[in-house]
Amino acid sequence: MGPLKGLTVIEISGIGPGPFAAMSLADMGADVIRVERPGGSMFSNAQEPRLDFLNRGKRCICVDLKTPEGVDTILELVGKADALLEGNRPGVMERLGLGPDICLETNPALVYGRMTGWGQEGPMAQAAGHDLNYVALAGALHPMGRAGEKPAIPLNLVGDFGGGGLMLAYGMVCALLEAKTSGEGQVVDAAMIDGAATLMASTFAASQAGFWREERGTNFLDGGAHFYEVYETADGRYISLGSIEPQFYAALLEILGDDAEHFQNQWDMDNWPAMKDKMAEIIARKTRDEWDAVFEGVDVCYAPVLSISEVRHHPHHQARGTFIDDGDYWQPGPAPRFSRTGAELRGPSAKLGQHTEEILRDFGFSDEQIAAKLASGAVVGSS
Repeated sequence: MGPLKGLTVIEISGIGPGPFAAMSLADMGADVIRVERPGGSMFSNAQEPRLDFLNRGKRCICVDLKTPEGVDTILELVGKADALLEGNRPGVMERLGLGPDICLETNPALVYGRMTGWGQEGPMAQAAGHDLNYVALAGALHPMGRAGEKPAIPLNLVGDFGGGGLMLAYGMVCALLEAKTSGEGQVVDAAMIDGAATLMASTFAASQAGFWREERGTNFLDGGAHFYEVYETADGRYISLGSIEPQFYAALLEILGDDAEHFQNQWDMDNWPAMKDKMAEIIARKTRDEWDAVFEGVDVCYAPVLSISEVRHHPHHQARGTFIDDGDYWQPGPAPRFSRTGAELRGPSAKLGQHTEEILRDFGFSDEQIAAKLASGAVVGSS
């Protein structure tokens, strides 16, 4: 049932990194209770809830947080929960009456996770922003892209999910572990600019060591090197090469045969552009499937570049069960994996208010109290 089985997390519904952090905790066995507003939002009203993967495995309660009774209901849940996470701008939860001070007063052992882009303080704390802006300010966007071209947008993986959601989930697990010893909760301030900057630690070090050029697309990990690059094949698809270490580079040269003479000095950076052009010409001679066959079983650090529609069909993913397919939709399974307390998907995204009555009952509310809350509109059940 997962290593976090037995933990209860209240998630104040938001978008992007907050739901991803909560999904990560739910995947690991935590009972995540998603608090939605009545009527939901554009992100929680999907035509097909099963495609709302970020909310998989969670229970859902609808609460009107603009009413005192709705706020009191959440505080009742907080009193018996292990953690709460939210992704609003700084000050919003305080104005609702659900800030960390009052929640920690209600439950001194509570871990209170906060997800923002700019952080809880600083001159930009109240500014609007999205993943792209946070990654830009963190110094992570500038190095990405081709030489002579503008920075390439790395989807929203670096800010929202890597530097945001995963950092929040990690921070909350750290705080939950400490709370088991101290009996005291605390606030986890996860800012996407902090997380994205942390992901750049080795690149910042390489720059200061004189091993990383400011000009993008000229370094060995950003597409500047011929041995760490994506190349187009004869059929218009792509392969990836990552032959950095000497033994892998030697294996690559052996595969290239007579063409290896063009690539003898691996670290001749001035000659990298010419070597890249030659490598591109060589790779374009065969299809992607043909290169798959050539490199199979050879340690050159190679992989085909798979499209979204292809990825789940690859034999390696099939063997590991990387993706879960219910016959209608497919999605990545929980990660990482555990030898004893295996994680599992406990169900698709819940409909709005699907578990309202169930959750209130689990937290000790009587049927009469639940009926009164439903009647007042403080909480809303499933339609």
